[in-house]
Amino acid sequence: MDTSKTVIVSNRLPVKVSFIGEKIVYHNSEGGLATGLGSIFKGHKGLWIGWPGAIIDEGIKDKIIEDLCLQRLVPVFLTDDEINKFYEGFSNETLWPLFHYFSTYAKYNKEYWESYKSVNQKYADEILKVLNPGDRLWVHDYQLMLVPQLIQEKLPDVSIGFFLHIPFPSYEIFRLIPWRDEILNGLVGADLIGFHTYDYSKHFLNSCQRILGFQSFSNQLIVNDRPVLVDAFPISIDYQKFHNLAANRVLRQHEKTLIERKGKSKLMISVDRLDYSKGILNRLMAFEQLLEQHPEYIEKVIFLQLVVPSRDTVEHYKDLKEQIDQKVSNINARYSTMTWQPIYYFYRSFSQEMLSAIYKTADIALVTPMRDGMNLVSKEYVASRIKHKGVLVLSEMAGASKELSDAIIINPNDIDCFTKAIVTALKMPVDEQIRRMTSMQQIVSKFNVYHWVRIFMKRLEEVKTLQRQLSTREVTNQIMEMVADRYNRTEKRLLFLDYDGTLVEFNYNPLLAKPDSSLLQLISELAKDKKNTVILISGRKYETLDEWFGLMPIHIVAEHGAWIKQFGKDWKHIEVDTSWKNELANIMLSLDERTPGSFIEEKTYSLAWHYRKVEEGLGELRSKELVENLKYFVADKGLQVLQGNKVIEVKSVEVNKGKAAKKWLDHADYDFILAVGDDYTDEDTFKAMPKNAVNIKVGSSSSAADFFLHSPYQVRVLLKRLIE
Repeated sequence: MDTSKTVIVSNRLPVKVSFIGEKIVYHNSEGGLATGLGSIFKGHKGLWIGWPGAIIDEGIKDKIIEDLCLQRLVPVFLTDDEINKFYEGFSNETLWPLFHYFSTYAKYNKEYWESYKSVNQKYADEILKVLNPGDRLWVHDYQLMLVPQLIQEKLPDVSIGFFLHIPFPSYEIFRLIPWRDEILNGLVGADLIGFHTYDYSKHFLNSCQRILGFQSFSNQLIVNDRPVLVDAFPISIDYQKFHNLAANRVLRQHEKTLIERKGKSKLMISVDRLDYSKGILNRLMAFEQLLEQHPEYIEKVIFLQLVVPSRDTVEHYKDLKEQIDQKVSNINARYSTMTWQPIYYFYRSFSQEMLSAIYKTADIALVTPMRDGMNLVSKEYVASRIKHKGVLVLSEMAGASKELSDAIIINPNDIDCFTKAIVTALKMPVDEQIRRMTSMQQIVSKFNVYHWVRIFMKRLEEVKTLQRQLSTREVTNQIMEMVADRYNRTEKRLLFLDYDGTLVEFNYNPLLAKPDSSLLQLISELAKDKKNTVILISGRKYETLDEWFGLMPIHIVAEHGAWIKQFGKDWKHIEVDTSWKNELANIMLSLDERTPGSFIEEKTYSLAWHYRKVEEGLGELRSKELVENLKYFVADKGLQVLQGNKVIEVKSVEVNKGKAAKKWLDHADYDFILAVGDDYTDEDTFKAMPKNAVNIKVGSSSSAADFFLHSPYQVRVLLKRLIE
């Protein structure tokens, strides 16, 4: 029986506490997040943790905890100072403007940051009181980006998901934050990190690569050998709720009032919270230009602008409101007639029922933010068009534009094109309106908020399963003892050991990765045991390996098997055609000449392009370009492209570590075989091993190996354990 539960954490609870005199009043949130998450919150023995929306006196905290507990809600109580510095400060004066590309508005106040850290710890403390191993935790939004790591450190067995409800900026913007490392490390404590769009997820992966140096494969980050999945999950709405609301006969009075008010005019609407990211001023400028350049629409169109109050005591918001007020006043003063007013402007909240009537009645919706994570107003408008008519004009800067491609997509900074888009919307034939709207409704109805929740939780389960599968293959102390026991009970042993990334860490300069005295001592101890045959099997040049290990009583395989030196004998090499090398060198050289920090290494039967010293991001970009070019070059030449750690190597298929290993495997019977390697080239070795061999991959990426270790240090620990 599954006894696990789902714990949701957001800055605010889905219930808000307020006071009428001394009476405590609880208001349910109507937000889309509360609606969508309700399905797993109620269905998985869930708990919801967050701030109750008010400053609570000590004397009534117990009463509120008790009341909210009945609804499976856990309050996090914040002080005035914390609200000012954590919420209004770091969250809304640092992160919000920066993540929306208003970097000049961002404040980098250390007190704000310290408060952000302490409040995230406060949330984590409340979470740890109720969370058990095996539970699922879903953390939401930019206010709580440190929480995943704080929980993962204490309860690594918990499945942790994080979703960001605002855009994630490009690396160039994100790196402006002085505490960027701490924020990224906080986020990668999650097992699954979700964003609205592919672009946001790529920005995040790029920042992790360039700031923290993490490796990334497709949409997966490797964090301390733990795979962390980063993906796009476009949030949506409860489609059926809005569709049914628009069809509700009881609400016809609202609709009737609006129809009478607009008369024969076309009705355009916009619904926004007061914020500089919403593009309200640009929208007013485009509407003003419409009336100026197309006077035929005077008295033919009405613009209804609803602005929900927000932080209007803050300087930027106060200034914005004054500019909006002034702009609306100027347009109305200039273009109004005795029987017509171009703009109806409301600075207040409207009921859900009234909004539904507005969505249903409006001929055109202008949803044109300068930057927006998703923007659900666009989807609410689409869901409310029960007769399938209406036109959506949508900013390409909103996440919704990636899904609602049948809207008229605009750049809100281009006022001329914005004005033309409004004209296009006003002139659009009914059959085209229906075609576009029907297509968008199919998307919004299928990919609704319940779908969003279901897919996210399914992916969280998948990534946790992947982590657990990897953990069962990890060489724990128990497995190490098992391997050591087999080693001790056998008489004829064969040990294949890779070098770079296996016995030593990678170095920016490969020639500096010399074996240290402790490694030489370790290999010497293994080799002097007469029961052991030790083979160093590497991609390095034979000259280098001969210099470092040539006098030791071991066998050496160099350049992936092109050169072999059996102890006491001279180096031998395989005769393979190398006529392709000059042409390949020219291809690599053209790339090398425009990539500072890269270099080409020539080996007997291969060429390698190294980019370990290249700027993060640029190296990966150039490597993809090289691999793409090599697809056609190697096609009919019997060559293989190997993608290693910051290196692309091309060699003959006649040469590989597996074939070299078979020279020992085919000529003697061994009762203990160990193979240890770290990259793609070592997979040939693992595949050549018999079933009873112990294959160990260094690093936790997918492999033919049975087990994995995290680092060269752990490989040395294992080898020492065998010697002991």
